[in-house]
Amino acid sequence: MKTITFVRHGQSVANAGGVTMAHDAIPLTPLGQRQAAALADALTLRPEKVLVSAYVRAQETAHPFCAKLGLQPVLHPLMHEFSTLDSAKMAGLNGDQRWPHVQAYWEAADPALRTGENAETFHEFNARVAQFQGELPQLPHGTLCFGHGMWFALLIWRLLGFSAADSQGMSAFRRFQQGMPMPNCAVYHLVQAKDGHWRVQGVEPLMRQMMAVAV
Repeated sequence: MKTITFVRHGQSVANAGGVTMAHDAIPLTPLGQRQAAALADALTLRPEKVLVSAYVRAQETAHPFCAKLGLQPVLHPLMHEFSTLDSAKMAGLNGDQRWPHVQAYWEAADPALRTGENAETFHEFNARVAQFQGELPQLPHGTLCFGHGMWFALLIWRLLGFSAADSQGMSAFRRFQQGMPMPNCAVYHLVQAKDGHWRVQGVEPLMRQMMAVAV
């Protein structure tokens, strides 16, 4: 059976409620850097391949682990997080000030809505994740992916057989995503069965260990 492992990035400036930055440039906080270092020590994997999002926070999370094993991560063009809001329009706003705009976006539940030039539609996000899903069977056993929480939640949603192609599916996914355990540096395994289906397994001990770094 093939196993693919996914890691969410450590705490980022956006997670900590910081002032809006370009989506791809958001770095880890000092806590996020400590989480990434702790994860590198805790992960016992020897992956054949490491994939990483093009976003800085995912790359910074992968760096301690890859440096420890002398691995060169490969940037994957489909793995970056969903850009719901145009960062230019949110310039100067902190997390609390952004939150009403985030709520309004999801309440609209319009998969074709684009909030600005620096944002995606939900349709585009869903198509990206669907394309990656189609690549899963070709990934080597033991591949390790460093990415993002909402992105991975949508991958799981799709692997469970649910649709996210219309307003109803978009709203249902949002409820699922908000209830899914996804702390910073969360670790999940995808295990492919002989029939081609994928089983999702959260690595709770590692998640608890990463959450303890924040205490």
